[in-house]
Amino acid sequence: MLPGLAARAEVQLRCEGTKLEARGSAEQPRPIRRLQFSLALEAEAADTDGALSELQRRLAAVRSALQRLEVQEFRASSPSTWQRPAETARPAAVQASLQVTGRLLPQRLQPLIRQVGALAGVRLSPVSTEADPSQDASVRRELLRRAYGDAQAQARELAGVIGAPRLRPLEVVLDGNEIRPMMMRAVAADAAPPPFDPAELPPPLDRLTMLVRFCAE
Repeated sequence: MLPGLAARAEVQLRCEGTKLEARGSAEQPRPIRRLQFSLALEAEAADTDGALSELQRRLAAVRSALQRLEVQEFRASSPSTWQRPAETARPAAVQASLQVTGRLLPQRLQPLIRQVGALAGVRLSPVSTEADPSQDASVRRELLRRAYGDAQAQARELAGVIGAPRLRPLEVVLDGNEIRPMMMRAVAADAAPPPFDPAELPPPLDRLTMLVRFCAE
């Protein structure tokens, strides 16, 4: 760092009174914009060629069903195979599997679980909720404002206790903006009613924390 810049930094952090630290936090639930899903697709046959052929057939069925649900960002991993050893009353076989991911509108949750989850070889994983990314910047600004206000309120209360009427910020350290998509276990059921309701999913939750150092004088 240049000498002039270093000197200004030292002046900014100098405190002739009492240094206080406060950790502020804020969180914001957000409306559900999309659902992100993943599923495992499996197949089994006596040999590798048969297992891969069956896996390919099942993938075509899954792909077709998801296309009818207007899936977005459909992705299918490359397949993997392994030899399953023989067991009692169960001959050895080759198992093949791959992963499928994508995004859907919330109202497609019920068809995803009931229609896609019921296809042969499909094993659904938890569904996560996603917020509208176009609102990320405005939400982050609001979280910053509220987290700093929280830290400032704590510091002011402590400064009042020690009899220091003037409070000056010295340093702000962000712990990071945490976007926590909430998970729901999506499992196909035998009975259709009641339907899986996307409105019952926990919404995406953005959380931000910061450490603020003040000078109480």
